[in-house]
Amino acid sequence: MSLRNRKAWRNLAWISLLAAAMPGWVLAQEAANAAVTFTLDFPHSDPSHYSIAVDASGHTRYESTAKTESEGEEENYQAQFEMSAANRERIFEWAKQARYFAGKIDSGNKKLAFTGEKTLSYQDGQRSSTASFNFSSIEPVRELTALFENIQSTMEFGRKLAYFHKYQKLALDEPLKQMEKQAQENQLSEIQGVAPVLQEIVDDPTVINVVRARARDLIRMASSERAGR
Repeated sequence: MSLRNRKAWRNLAWISLLAAAMPGWVLAQEAANAAVTFTLDFPHSDPSHYSIAVDASGHTRYESTAKTESEGEEENYQAQFEMSAANRERIFEWAKQARYFAGKIDSGNKKLAFTGEKTLSYQDGQRSSTASFNFSSIEPVRELTALFENIQSTMEFGRKLAYFHKYQKLALDEPLKQMEKQAQENQLSEIQGVAPVLQEIVDDPTVINVVRARARDLIRMASSERAGR
């Protein structure tokens, strides 16, 4: 075989290897760019709108439109945090089991009370699908809804605590009591998502000790919850 032919053969071999590896690399990139989003719109409730978007790395973005604690007017709120690995894995597994929300997921039962228009979306490099529902009889959709609602409750506590810590420190005790109660009843998820505001309360010597102790207990609870998953 001539030198020119040998070089051509080597080039062809490299091209073949790269072509064989490409599908797996592309799939890995698409998986890394995957995201699941849950949105709820419910006029006259509080919040009247919120969304939670989780990507494959666990980075989570929360947005809501809720009434302010003083004027009662609506304001936009945003927060970001890193979701626990266990819940991130659950979310993407449930999305897979629900066929990535391609098709109808609403039960179609018109007799059920309206509890807000809920929307689940999935995106990656291969697919993009969205489905809305009031109530779903599909188990993974119901699991996703329950988890996202618990996360929303946690994040709204964070919003309220941040406001009271800034403007009404004496009002902090009541929402912290409620938060403790809901956490003990497994009605909250991803408490570490509001750990920064809890830590600010703990570190503030102008806040009464009982309130700082409640905030400290919730931080411990968040750590235990995350470690146990």
